Amino acid sequence: MSEEILSVGIDIGTSTTQLVFSTITIENIASSFSIPRITIVDKVVHYKSNIIFTPLLEDNKIDVKKIEEFLVTEYAKAGANKQDIQTGAVIITGETARRENAQEVLQTLSGFAGDFVVATAGPDLESIIAAKGAGLHTYSKEHSTTVINIDIGGGTSNLAFLNRGEVTDTGCLDIGGRLIKLDPLTKEITYISPKIKELIELKKFSVHVGDTVTVERLLPVIQEMVHLLEESVGIRPATPFFDTIVTHRGLQNVQEAKCISFTGGVADSIYNPVTGDPFIYGDIGVLLGKAIAQSDLMKHFTVVKPEETIRATVVGAGSHTTEISGSTITYTKDLFPLKNIPVLKLSEEEEQLDDDAFHELLKNKLNWFKFDGKQENVAIAFKGKRSPSFLEIQQISNRLLAGMEELIAQSFPLVIIPEEDFAKALGQSMKAQVFAKDDIICIDGIHVENGDYIDIGKPLAEGKVVPVVIKTLVFH
Repeated sequence: MSEEILSVGIDIGTSTTQLVFSTITIENIASSFSIPRITIVDKVVHYKSNIIFTPLLEDNKIDVKKIEEFLVTEYAKAGANKQDIQTGAVIITGETARRENAQEVLQTLSGFAGDFVVATAGPDLESIIAAKGAGLHTYSKEHSTTVINIDIGGGTSNLAFLNRGEVTDTGCLDIGGRLIKLDPLTKEITYISPKIKELIELKKFSVHVGDTVTVERLLPVIQEMVHLLEESVGIRPATPFFDTIVTHRGLQNVQEAKCISFTGGVADSIYNPVTGDPFIYGDIGVLLGKAIAQSDLMKHFTVVKPEETIRATVVGAGSHTTEISGSTITYTKDLFPLKNIPVLKLSEEEEQLDDDAFHELLKNKLNWFKFDGKQENVAIAFKGKRSPSFLEIQQISNRLLAGMEELIAQSFPLVIIPEEDFAKALGQSMKAQVFAKDDIICIDGIHVENGDYIDIGKPLAEGKVVPVVIKTLVFH
C-alpha cells in the first residue's frame, strides 16, 4: 500500500530565498511476513516559488517578518496550508547562516511544516546538499567517475568532490556573485566585501565603493576571482592569496577529478549566458558566470550540466524513511527519543585506510558538522565487514573511538550505524573500552547517506528493536 505526503523545502541563502513543494510517495516494500520497510518510491515537484533576494536588516540580522510574509504568499499561491505539510526542511546557508538571529529564524519558520529537519548548514554540509540536489551523486555513480561541483552563490563557493556517487571531500571559498554590489541604474558601487577589497588592494586595481564603473573596469577583479577558482581545483598553481580566500579549507585530492559541474545562482550565467544588462541584479554574478564559461575550468574537465542549478539546495525537501533496527543492537541508557542527528557516512574505501589515516580522516570529517566552532553530535555510519571476527570488531572499535575523541569530550551520546549485522558486539566492545561512557547507541541493518538526519525512537518489542526515522534531503 502506498501513501502520498506533502513536502516543502525552504532555502534562505546569502543572496536568495525560495521554496519548493513536492508530493512524495512512500510505500512498504517488504513482504507481508517481514518487518515493514517504508521507502520513497516517487517524488514530484509541483510548485516552485518565486526567488527573492534574502531580506536583511541593517543590524546584521535576517528580516524574519519579510520572510514570513513571503512564505505566507507562496503557500497561498501553491494552495497549501501549514497543517497539510507532513515533512520538509528549512536550510539557512552561506553568509546568511552567520547572521546573529539565524537560529531564531529557524525556530520561527519551523512552524511552516509538520516535522522539519531544521538545520543551519555550514559550508561542508552545504557543499554536500548542493551536489546531491543537483543530481551529481547519481551522475558520478552511474558513470563511475569523479566530479567536482562548485556551488557559487552570493557570498561563497562551496566545493564537493564526488567519487562514484560518494562525497569524499569538501571545501569553501569566499567567492560569490554579491561580493561586489552596485546600483543597477547608476552603476555606482555600494559594497565590496573585505576579502575582495584586500584582493583589489593587492593587485592595485582602481575599484572602490562609490565609484561609477564599467564592465571593462571590473573585469580584472573578476578574472582574479576566476583564477582563484582554478587554483582551488588544481589547474593553476596556488598563490599566497589563495589561503586568504579559503573560508575554512580547500579540496585535497583535486588531481583525480575528471568532470566539473556548477550550481548556485551564478551557474545560470555559466550555462545560459545573459545577453542583456550584466548588472541587472545589482551585482557581479552575471559577469562572474560569463568569465567562468570562458575559463580553463571549462576546458580542463568534462563539463557536466546538472539537473538543478539555482534550486540545487532547495529542491531537496526533508522526507522520511522509517526502518527498524534490531535485534543485535546496543544501547546503554534511556536517551530516547533522539532527534535530528546528522549522519556522517564513511565510504568503503575510507574504511580500508590504515589506522593513522583513518583517525585523521574521521577527525577532519567531523569538522563538517561544526558551526561557529562548536561541534554538534553526529552519527557515524559505515558498511562494515560481513561476519567479522571478535578481533576485527575490537579493531573497528579502537579506530572509531580514536577518531571520535571530540565527540567523547563533549559528552555526546555516541551513535554508530554499521550496515552489516554486528552492532551489538561492536557497541559492547566500545563500551568496554570507554568505561566512564554509558551513552553508546549502536544500531545496524539500516542504510543511510551523507546529508541524512536520523531520529531514534524508544525501544520496542521488549527492548529488542528500535524504530529509526531517516530524514533524507530528497534528491531526484
